[in-house]
Amino acid sequence: MLDATRPESLARTYTVAFEGLAARRVEVQCAITPGLPAFSIVGLPDRAVGEARDRVRTALSTMAIALPSKRVTINLSPADLPKEGSHFDLPIALALLSALEILPRDDVEQTLALGELSLDGSLVPVLGALPAAMAAAENDRTLLCPKGCGPEAAWVGATQVIAPESLTAAVRHYTGQMPIDPATPGEVTGNGAYLRDFRDVKGQERAKRAMEIAAAGRHHVLLVGTPGSGKSMLAARMPGILPPMTATEALETSMIHSLSGLLDEGGISRDRPFREPHHTASMAAIVGGGRTARPGELSLAHTGVLFMDEFPEFPRAVLETLRQPIETGEVVVARANAHIRYPCRFLLVAAANPCKCGYLTDPARACARAPVCGDDYLGRISGPLMDRFDLRVEVPPVAYSDLNLPEAPEGSAEVAARVARARNVQNERFADYDAARVNADAEGQILEEIAAPDAEGQDLLLKVAERFGLSARGYHRVLRVARTIADLADSTHIQTQHLAEAIQYRILDRKQSA
Repeated sequence: MLDATRPESLARTYTVAFEGLAARRVEVQCAITPGLPAFSIVGLPDRAVGEARDRVRTALSTMAIALPSKRVTINLSPADLPKEGSHFDLPIALALLSALEILPRDDVEQTLALGELSLDGSLVPVLGALPAAMAAAENDRTLLCPKGCGPEAAWVGATQVIAPESLTAAVRHYTGQMPIDPATPGEVTGNGAYLRDFRDVKGQERAKRAMEIAAAGRHHVLLVGTPGSGKSMLAARMPGILPPMTATEALETSMIHSLSGLLDEGGISRDRPFREPHHTASMAAIVGGGRTARPGELSLAHTGVLFMDEFPEFPRAVLETLRQPIETGEVVVARANAHIRYPCRFLLVAAANPCKCGYLTDPARACARAPVCGDDYLGRISGPLMDRFDLRVEVPPVAYSDLNLPEAPEGSAEVAARVARARNVQNERFADYDAARVNADAEGQILEEIAAPDAEGQDLLLKVAERFGLSARGYHRVLRVARTIADLADSTHIQTQHLAEAIQYRILDRKQSA
């Protein structure tokens, strides 16, 4: 019989509440006190958490465990932190079993748990096992999670992960009847992006060169061309020339995908993400948000490629929202009670037709409303947003004769090797800088140090700035692209030809809208 007047009558375990990628620790307290029989959960729970009492009660009854005829109170502390999701079921059940003296309290108090309970007592996988494992490691606790989440959480090697398939199995583990071996990490998987090779693209050598430069320095690129010219083919092959993610990048990206339920059987991919949202997608789908402020396409493309086809067709509000994430590398989802931040350092590849009908630049199928049609259509992309594209490339129609050309001598493997060498140079260059990882991140004093042009190059830049009205942002982006072109050429200094090539990608849109 429990003595409710003793402090020991309060049992504790721990779980997490998610705020973006941050998993904030939540203490789950259970007190069984005299009074009318009741089971209440307090501490700002949402509806899913409030319904946990029915799932826990029924799951315990399948184990022939009856609640005492007393008042059971579950407190989720801190009380002012919103608690959302069904993953609170398992820690509530553990705290209750500990208060009933079925489980040893010391072991339960050293556990951080998450998982949803079925009515038969089995454990259902939940989102966020990887960030929860990180939180468990930081607090020096064991993580208890459903069996389906074990391979994902086990990637955090700094904590022990116990992954039972049911609440009964968890009880047997803690009581020593049938200990569970720690979970092992899932397999490193691939997403199949590398099956698409640049050899499949006929012609378009200039566009291929621009994609190589974009991949080498993570420069955003805008492809403008008639329908069927190969814009989507080029974009789909971009992941095949990007270097594999580092261990840090893979873990960071997988944490975002964990919150979205995109990790396949706990496996972590070393291939970079490739996201291609449709232009009818909502603001919440692109930026992030919704009821639980889940990450959007911008964050799901973190460390990878975000391909936005039919770019001018996206709602104006969505397009304008891209401006800040492109500059800062993070997106902020504003809620009434919090501001959720997600990282989003992606490579943006945007594709657009030159006009509404798509044939403004095709002399064989001239647009009837030229040039007004092109001005109106590309005018949907605001000047400040257009200014953030480092590379603007015209993708002309492919000649029928090009389709019968022999296979290109270079494929994705050869291009990827050059990109990898350029990235290695940048890794060494920015090893001592936290604010920059690739050339596209360089700004201020760092940019002046790594991309200072010589006298001839400076004179060329001044002439171009005066002739085409380059903004300060445009000026700096030309220098970043030139630095990447120099890296691809194994040149320690930016030469005039590097600047000239960077400039031609910068001013192309002027011709399109002229």
